[in-house]
Amino acid sequence: MKAKSELKKIPDFASDEEAERFVESADLTDFDLSDMKPMHFDFGDEANDVHIRLPASLLDAIKSKAKERGVTSARIIRDALEQALAK
Repeated sequence: MKAKSELKKIPDFASDEEAERFVESADLTDFDLSDMKPMHFDFGDEANDVHIRLPASLLDAIKSKAKERGVTSARIIRDALEQALAK
């Protein structure tokens, strides 16, 4: 395993297509991936809505966490529900 100082920085990409071409040809073991964050992609039916009332303090905390993670408030709520049901 290479030392972190020997690893290259992942370049910035102008488009998804550019990133795809990079990943298809690059040896990712040569790059520093320590700043990568897990992502969740939804490919299923998103047609069902649920409306709930939340205390303002809880909604503010959800919005803050969503901003921190760079996702929507709905994603934070859905992740929490999925984790609770998986236990």
